[in-house]
Amino acid sequence: MASENGSETQDEKAALIQASSEEEAQQQGSTALCNKESKLTLYHWTQSFNSQKVRLAIAEKGLRCEEYDVSLPLSEHNEPWFMRLNPAGEVPVLVHNDNVICDPTQIMDYLEENFSNEGTPRLVPEEGSRYYLRVQHYRELLDSLPMDAYTHGCILHPEITADSHIPAYAAASIRTQIGNTQTELAKLAEQNPELKDAYVAKQRRLKSKLFDHDNLKYLKKLLDELESVMDQVETELQRRIEETPEEGSPSWLCGDFFSIADVSLAVTLHRLKFLGLSRRYWGNGSRVNVETYYERVVERPAFRRVLGHVNNILISAVLPVAFRVAKKNAPVIVGTTLLVGFLGGATYLAFLYMKKRLSPFS
Repeated sequence: MASENGSETQDEKAALIQASSEEEAQQQGSTALCNKESKLTLYHWTQSFNSQKVRLAIAEKGLRCEEYDVSLPLSEHNEPWFMRLNPAGEVPVLVHNDNVICDPTQIMDYLEENFSNEGTPRLVPEEGSRYYLRVQHYRELLDSLPMDAYTHGCILHPEITADSHIPAYAAASIRTQIGNTQTELAKLAEQNPELKDAYVAKQRRLKSKLFDHDNLKYLKKLLDELESVMDQVETELQRRIEETPEEGSPSWLCGDFFSIADVSLAVTLHRLKFLGLSRRYWGNGSRVNVETYYERVVERPAFRRVLGHVNNILISAVLPVAFRVAKKNAPVIVGTTLLVGFLGGATYLAFLYMKKRLSPFS
């Protein structure tokens, strides 16, 4: 009898342990699901190179994310609310639950660490795999490129580009905008003493950037150095072709999978083409593998969704100036518009009335 009671007690304990394990597993699963489905918010700007990389990574992983444009031409990234979010005053910024991540590389690492469950594509192979070091090497190589210098330098010195998407007036516009921004930052520092250090630091960085990026000799040196990076990419793509020579099995930069290194390469090539540098680096037939790669990558659904329509610099650089004027003088502009519309309508009605009156005499 005692043994039967002991057996029942052991069975009850086993049942409790099993139930506890199942409950714990269920809680872990719920936590993972909650983590996966919890709200992601990205503050970005469509023309920002780093924003484009993060947005492409999000799209390739198929993550749901609320996106908010922080317009650089409108200086929204300098407004106090954004400077409190990121004291550097730069996009992109990712907010997830209580986490605020401001560095693009850290944002993509965070997404990979927290959103790589079953059904969500991995962009970084498991550490220790034969692909991991290769992906990391090319990611770091491409991310080390001074894209700000390329971008500002080519805008300020369009004579070194070919087939650029940037209109001729942009050089004067960007110089004016940078000068206005420096004045604006000084004013914001006075108006927001709690953010003064952040504004002053940003003002210094901006001044240094303009000095470096307007140096044509320095820009040419950077573009010459880019040749060796493109040579490495061309050679690596040739290795992929030799690994999978049969048709119908295309591969990407580091293997038969699209990786975080491909995100960096795709956005880099897109920016170089936008700046009018594609003919120099691959469009002249000197790097056939890079040219073929770019033709393929632009057809990826995620790429087309994120980067398919961002080359309209007129929208990003001209209209925001008009919007800024409208924003600051909204009552005046609205009133003027209504007045002009009213006078125009009244004039047209008067014309119709006089036409009707005069018609019998004609």
